[in-house]
Amino acid sequence: MNHETYHAPAAETGVDWDRVRADFPLLTRQVNGKPLIYLDSANTGQKPSSVIETVDAFYRQHNANVSRAVHTLGTEATEAYEGARRKLARFLNVRPDELVLCSGTTFAINLVAYSWALPRLKAGDTILVSRMEHHANIVPWQLVAQRTGATVKVAEIHADGTLDLDALYAAMTGDVKLLAITHTSNVLGTVNPVREICREARKRGIVTVVDGSQAVPHRAVDIAAIGCDFYAFTGHKMCGPTGTGALWARKEHLQAMPPFIGGGEMIKEVSFDGTVFNDAPHKFEAGTPNIAGFIGLGAAVDYLDALGMEKVEAREAELLAHATEELDRIEGLRIFGRAQEKAAVISFLIEGAHAHDLATLLDLEGVAVRSGQHCAHPLLQFYGVAATLRASFAFYNTHEEVERFIAALKKVRTLLA
Repeated sequence: MNHETYHAPAAETGVDWDRVRADFPLLTRQVNGKPLIYLDSANTGQKPSSVIETVDAFYRQHNANVSRAVHTLGTEATEAYEGARRKLARFLNVRPDELVLCSGTTFAINLVAYSWALPRLKAGDTILVSRMEHHANIVPWQLVAQRTGATVKVAEIHADGTLDLDALYAAMTGDVKLLAITHTSNVLGTVNPVREICREARKRGIVTVVDGSQAVPHRAVDIAAIGCDFYAFTGHKMCGPTGTGALWARKEHLQAMPPFIGGGEMIKEVSFDGTVFNDAPHKFEAGTPNIAGFIGLGAAVDYLDALGMEKVEAREAELLAHATEELDRIEGLRIFGRAQEKAAVISFLIEGAHAHDLATLLDLEGVAVRSGQHCAHPLLQFYGVAATLRASFAFYNTHEEVERFIAALKKVRTLLA
């Protein structure tokens, strides 16, 4: 099938997507002598030139530590760093003083686990998680349960990859103190109705932690409207540098939580008789942060803001529809996750071919996809498979790349027949 014969309804975004793609220098390279087709954005997103240049400019012209020195470089670095916090806050419709800057979602969820859950939970309490969670939203709760005597309970899913909401709400019993739920599944692409879920949890006095890693890069997210207690996300998936991310938390939680890590910058006064901690969010940001990374993340927010997240979502929905239609034409191919509300992530298997073998052969054709368990072992156990192949799309991908991906997949499949 040629690109010209694909007739899925196109979103009227008014965006020159070829020009947008040109903003991403890595996408012009070749891999194994073939033009790169990067379909692993759920793993990490590519970076536009504006982000790369912003990080470079910081080190070349402004490099200094933040919140410590009164000299010009220190002032410039601090203003740019705190400016990134303000940009993120506006982007997500929250207050800057409720946003803890950290290395990413894993750190953010661990911060909640050790600073909020560990001091509060006890034997007889329950932590509720869903079957589709990433390990970063499972393992910290298991560690807390081991130390407190609490129990981890699992909310199951339907075969189509949607959350069983009736079962979830039935599981919200009086012993449940915390619910940890993903906004968007990194394997299935399922977009959970987190606003409704958090509303039901709030009625029952359950604190909610939402993993937004796969949502923030691909759709407009209004944390205030969701109504959760905690929201975690990662910068490197949203066109920003690695080692960046944040935890949003309700102010009353931040004020009541003790620091997770001690050191410099998170204090007001230290003596050998005791320490007075800084105000939130700074009391959770010990040590020298990834200054250049966060300034780069601020540039990524500027880029996405200028593009428009509604347009990003519409573009990716187009690519998802195209790729799904083409994959469904391949005999013996099974897609995992058929939710109506779905991000541009497709996990699949082809009968008789191992996911790792397919991924290796696709790489020889210049196609970058991920194979394995995707840090979601319990989810793949539900489907009874050891691994899947995952193609994840972003707005900088093209319909031509979808066609080339399908052609490469058909080619390498014959090699394994």
